[in-house]
Amino acid sequence: MKGEWFEDVARDEKLGAAELRQLIRTGRVVVLRNRRHRVRPLAIGKGTKVKVNANIGISPDRSDLEQELEKLKVAVDAGADTVMDLSVGKGVDEIRRAIISESSVPIGTVPIYQVALDAPKKGKSFVETGVKDIFAGIEKHLADGVDFITVHCGVTRRNVEVLRPGTRLCGIVSRGGSMIVEWMKYNHKENPLYEYYDDLLAMAKHYQATLSLGDGLRPGALADATDELQIGELITIGELVQRARDAGVQAIVEGPGHIPLDQVEANVLLEKSVCDEAPFYLLGPLVTDVGCPYDHISGAIGGALAAYYGADFLCYLTPSEHLGLPDAQDVREGVFASRIAAHAADIGRHHPGAIEWDHRLSRARGRLDWKRMLRKCIDPTGAKEKFIAAGRSQTDGVCTMCGEFCAIKKTKETIYEQDDG
Repeated sequence: MKGEWFEDVARDEKLGAAELRQLIRTGRVVVLRNRRHRVRPLAIGKGTKVKVNANIGISPDRSDLEQELEKLKVAVDAGADTVMDLSVGKGVDEIRRAIISESSVPIGTVPIYQVALDAPKKGKSFVETGVKDIFAGIEKHLADGVDFITVHCGVTRRNVEVLRPGTRLCGIVSRGGSMIVEWMKYNHKENPLYEYYDDLLAMAKHYQATLSLGDGLRPGALADATDELQIGELITIGELVQRARDAGVQAIVEGPGHIPLDQVEANVLLEKSVCDEAPFYLLGPLVTDVGCPYDHISGAIGGALAAYYGADFLCYLTPSEHLGLPDAQDVREGVFASRIAAHAADIGRHHPGAIEWDHRLSRARGRLDWKRMLRKCIDPTGAKEKFIAAGRSQTDGVCTMCGEFCAIKKTKETIYEQDDG
């Protein structure tokens, strides 16, 4: 943990070098960086700023390399800290390698998708793939330079036993989780990612990659939140976190999903307790099931609250969540929604310097300094476009919302200027 990159990370997070080193050593902070990917390392975990991930990737129905590279650029330009390629269509190898090559931020993937896509090339279905095939798919991603991989190691035969018809409204909603369950049912065997976890750890250590322990049994409906399946898997993941640390491998824990507002705090505290403060990575969480096509807002509400209570890493949602493959504009809106949630949590958690950004904007707003205020917005380009589209009032120094009745302008004229006199 020596070198220029470590000092840069400590400075970015406003942590002392010794403190950061100890947090990494104990697994409370991970640093994303595959040894085969030339990218600025990213710290996630206790004491660091809340980070945001953007998902991109092709589907079986839509495969366009240029479109995915555009999404990557939009996500990074909008401020995403990481990007995950969740491609499940034709040309995934080309797309993944292009994304890794073009990206200036760490990249994550779900290699089990690769296994399913490669199986037909060998004359097999996914459930007919062997353990060697599964691990070959994982290593292909790590060798390409993927910085963190989602692996559904906690989806064990024992944890799945409790899932019966009628126990959940939405059953299993994790794509990777359902694939593992299908494989286990067909082969009458344990999840190979759990049974051969030591081999997975050795592979991750070789590439200096981070394991993102996936929540394959996460709730996909508020009615299913914090149930026996979810908690059983979390307990297993807690054990796997400790085994990863013992092996010198970095691990983060993925979390739900759909969670009612009043259960968000309990879910975060439970993960931090069961998983010994391992970095917590949440999809949202969505605090209502009815938000389409505004799930990026539902997710930002849940994400802000979860991060305030201690979550470390937020996976964005887009307006297309539950509806279809997002386009570049969806990606942009999703990143900004989650970034607002992350920043709000940083303020609430009193992360050093977080609120200073807001103070700088407010000082400009208080002076009716529009140019400076627009530059300080989380989305300067979007704010400027909206400002221009609204049309500036002819009244000096104000916008078209209040015009001559602008409260800040009146305050300056009736109080501040009088005080100056």
